[in-house]
Amino acid sequence: MRAGCIRWPPISQKSGVTNVHAELGTSFANSAVAHPKFCAALVGTLIKGMGADHVLWAPTRFGNGSPQWQIEALRRLEIPEDMQKKYGFAPLGGADSAIKQLIFGGNAARMYRINLKAADNIRMPTFSEDRLAALKSEYELAAKEPSNLRYGYVRVA
Repeated sequence: MRAGCIRWPPISQKSGVTNVHAELGTSFANSAVAHPKFCAALVGTLIKGMGADHVLWAPTRFGNGSPQWQIEALRRLEIPEDMQKKYGFAPLGGADSAIKQLIFGGNAARMYRINLKAADNIRMPTFSEDRLAALKSEYELAAKEPSNLRYGYVRVA
């Protein structure tokens, strides 16, 4: 299918289907560096075809390492003007644009019914108060004294 084949309105609105979403993952990672124009067309096609409210950020493949570079790539991605005109893609906007905020988490929060306004009123524990910090502290204390503790079965001769 060519990128220009999808017509407005988005498929989800046109067909009345609301539970179908597109995810940006490995396809985005593979194309962001090697073929940036293809990557722009991919993102533009998904947004145009599904609607910006049905595109999710979901890098699921660990073979690409930490997803931070992919996050930065999407934050910097913009669809070139010639592609916007030729295929009718909407501009993506800046790093913190409404479209990118939807893709990065707004759509997933809505899909999983996470009330972000309610979460704003809950104080997050500081890094020194959470369970991971407590486990780290216990580990550091245990490391000061050598231990001969072993787990498993002991075979009696």
